[in-house]
Amino acid sequence: EITANLRTIPTLPLTLDEPYPTMLEIRGEVFMPNKAFARLNEERQDAGLQTFANPRNATAGTLKQLDSRSVAKRPLDFIAHGLGAIEGLDLLSEGDFRSLLSSCSIPCNEPTWTTDTLDGVLSAIRELEQRRLKLPYATDGAVIKVASLPDRLVLGATSRAPRWAVAFKYPPEQKPTRLLDITVQVGRSGILTPVAELEPVSLSATTVSRATLHNESFIQERDIRIGDTVLAHKSGEIIPEVLKVIKQYRPPEAKPFSMQDHLQGKCPACNGTIVERVNSESKERPVITWWCENPLCPKKAVAALTHFGQRKALDLEGLGESVAIKLVASGMVESPLDLFSIQLSELSDLLLDPARLQTGESSKPRRFGEKKAQILIDSINNSKVSQPLSRWIFAMGIPQIGESASRELSRLHQSIPDISSSEILRTICLLADLEEERKEVSPLNKERPPLNEAERSDRKKRHDALKARITEAENEIAGFEVSPDIGAVASRNLITFFSSQHGREFMEQFERLGLCPASDNFLPRPSERDETIGMPFVGKTFVITGTLSQPRSEYKEMIENSGGKVTGSISKGTSFLLAGEGGGSKRDKADNLGIEVISEDQLISMLD
Repeated sequence: EITANLRTIPTLPLTLDEPYPTMLEIRGEVFMPNKAFARLNEERQDAGLQTFANPRNATAGTLKQLDSRSVAKRPLDFIAHGLGAIEGLDLLSEGDFRSLLSSCSIPCNEPTWTTDTLDGVLSAIRELEQRRLKLPYATDGAVIKVASLPDRLVLGATSRAPRWAVAFKYPPEQKPTRLLDITVQVGRSGILTPVAELEPVSLSATTVSRATLHNESFIQERDIRIGDTVLAHKSGEIIPEVLKVIKQYRPPEAKPFSMQDHLQGKCPACNGTIVERVNSESKERPVITWWCENPLCPKKAVAALTHFGQRKALDLEGLGESVAIKLVASGMVESPLDLFSIQLSELSDLLLDPARLQTGESSKPRRFGEKKAQILIDSINNSKVSQPLSRWIFAMGIPQIGESASRELSRLHQSIPDISSSEILRTICLLADLEEERKEVSPLNKERPPLNEAERSDRKKRHDALKARITEAENEIAGFEVSPDIGAVASRNLITFFSSQHGREFMEQFERLGLCPASDNFLPRPSERDETIGMPFVGKTFVITGTLSQPRSEYKEMIENSGGKVTGSISKGTSFLLAGEGGGSKRDKADNLGIEVISEDQLISMLD
């Protein structure tokens, strides 16, 4: 329920001037203007708080706040873009609707054009492409609507979208810029990620000076070199990316990039030795990544600590990156679980970097202070009982274990010790190994065919024996209905973590602190559940696509709390596609596979 929070938005009127309809339903979007978002992130960074990834996340996170006074301090705005139900007033056109909005002082999206020719539509699309860059929010397309409201009723809608409206997507803005350098970030697991340091370039109304280069394979495939002129864009109007090299501008001294040579074999954060790993399990091609294996690397510790406290993990209020950096640098924290032993007095005295003042100067170094320290410690202590097992699993930061995988692990296990000794995970790994071995020994293997009949016969026997073992292993875990989120790679990463020195130390400290987060969705064998529990989506898998009236995370939580699973891609195992506006490719795939497409209203009715 966010009504109280919506009341704090200054541009949204709390009352309407007469005359007004007896019932009026307006569809619109709450947003945070780009400039206001930038200021908010600067303020949060100065205060040692975690910054928001983008305005959309900042808006969604703000509206979920429990205290409306906190929401009122955030720079939210609102625009109306559609009409729902209306009674007591007859409207005939989009123009009538917008006039009504104006008379009620309800802000609506601008600019708009009205035309009765295709040339007029194309002209408006071209004009909007230029004007959209000056809007206070990011937009990646235009919507063409039938203006007549009675005609809209006649045209109706399919299960996918209204027949009276269509979206036009603009290609992402692309601009050339120079690659000044390649720096390397150290992730919480030790993975080294190359980052393009770019000559600043304006893209989608923001200045871009950095872009991820993902890994060494990405760089090698595109032959990206320091000094190159590259073509950059923002994927989805949000994430800066390097598309390709403009090779005719390559300087003669530019050399092929090698992570080993670039870093001289040392981690940029701790000078520890780096190692190369080749992931040959990638479906498309082997992927080369580099890793720092020093368990005491400070950058790894900071990244792990920041991840541990983020909103999707334990949601520790006041634990942003700048605070995490100082906690690690002071020696107060080496690993995330050290947070549970921090004393109020030492946390209060933690010295933070100077803040930027409105004058442009820097303040003196600041103490974290008793008030903020108490808030963080209260948040840490509350997480022991308030956060479910799935959030703790996600907070651990094990590679390939994201939110969905964490929820699935929580469904299959009651505690972290259960996961550490899980037979389910071992069986999943065994199945993958047996399948790989069966392919290898198959007498039909074209890459390594048998040399003679004797070898063919021997391989057939081994192949059949492996098939029997695979069937046995499949039967062992069949009743658990394990989601694809927990595959062989994720299972191996979990087993490797808990068997490693770091994992054993984590478990020892975990038990010593008396931590015991419990699963809030434990249901290992869905087919054996009591149907009277009231979880209608048990055994059902959903995919979400398109633009919805609520954040996807809301529907994801709703589905999971009712026993269902949410995955990111359509497959034969998908039960339903929850679809808003757009999302064409997933809709097409669902149609081809005969998967039912449902609307938001249909989802809600299924829960009633």
